[in-house]
Amino acid sequence: MHLVFATSIVPSGLPATGYEIANAAIIDALRRAGVRVTVLGFTWPGAAPSDPEDTVVLGEVDVRTDNASGVQKAAWLMKAMSAGLTFSSIKLRAVTPEAVALALESIGPFDGFVVNAVQLAGAFEEFFSRRPSIFIAHNVEYRSAEENAAAAHGMMQKVLYTREARLLKAIEARLCAAANYVWTLADEDRALLGVDAAGRSSALALVTRLSPPSAPAPRRPDCDATLIGTWTWQPNRIGLDWFLDEVVPHLPETFTVRIAGKMPAGIACRHPGVEFAGFVPDAVAFVQRGRVVPLISRAGTGVQLKTIETFELGLPSVATLRSLRGVAARPANCVIADEPEAFARALVQAAGSPPPDADGRIFHAAQSAALDREIRRGLAHLIADATGVAA
Repeated sequence: MHLVFATSIVPSGLPATGYEIANAAIIDALRRAGVRVTVLGFTWPGAAPSDPEDTVVLGEVDVRTDNASGVQKAAWLMKAMSAGLTFSSIKLRAVTPEAVALALESIGPFDGFVVNAVQLAGAFEEFFSRRPSIFIAHNVEYRSAEENAAAAHGMMQKVLYTREARLLKAIEARLCAAANYVWTLADEDRALLGVDAAGRSSALALVTRLSPPSAPAPRRPDCDATLIGTWTWQPNRIGLDWFLDEVVPHLPETFTVRIAGKMPAGIACRHPGVEFAGFVPDAVAFVQRGRVVPLISRAGTGVQLKTIETFELGLPSVATLRSLRGVAARPANCVIADEPEAFARALVQAAGSPPPDADGRIFHAAQSAALDREIRRGLAHLIADATGVAA
């Protein structure tokens, strides 16, 4: 079977974002299942696809809003309003529909699409209903936009997120209806998308690395807690605001927290133990310097890959319930706390008497096996629908 994996950004080098990490895991699992995969999409500016022989590049594009100038953001917004498209999809209209058609023709015969998230499909929707397809909902995008609108600080932001939510809900409904099968990254998302009927969808377990992690080894933490993330992404920002505004005030002044990753403007904290580390060259080495990892998601859908990575590394953690979506088996050294005071108490206890690191190889193996199982299940439905034979 030959499938075209249609995505906004194609794999190029080491995965740098959660979206790219998820894509790498899914593409690898498809190939393990015997599928020939050709990837179609854009590259980051100046980047080259990691698998050029099986990749068709539509062009270069930087889809990160926080990297764009005010003029570029205004241009995207005007084009989105004019075309009736979402803000995320209009960024991919850097090429014409004719260019997409030619790119698909250059691939040669193929059996169907794996439509990877809404961005590319929303920009060129007409192409992806012409063949059998599986739709991958990385998140329930309309629900994330609704949460972003509720958390927005200004009226203009609220209006724009509300518009995105309305458009995304319609696009996601059409993509789900057109697909022969739907993969989500969290089981809860199936109901939100209306595809939770038996045989209609399933949730993919993910890994952040293709090979198993190392066995537990002695660590020498030099602070109490470490967090890392792309905090300019609104769902992550909501979690960070909750942590700084509601959890940190309950921590002792001697409790030390280091937070790495790109920060939005205006982030600050008066707690003497909180340090903003900015960019760090080695994310794994950074999080391993903490006695405990706070997993602080309060919004968004899909899976939190920082949670998956923490469990693969075997690190002790304190997690909100939202941080555990898409995770079937929680390691013993992860404590659940959803209220600010309880979360702070759990952090202090874990840092004061750290539980031993877990063997992340066990978690990774379970996730990989579950991923392969659901990939095969979805492919069986795609083949059955295409041939008219019951799965």
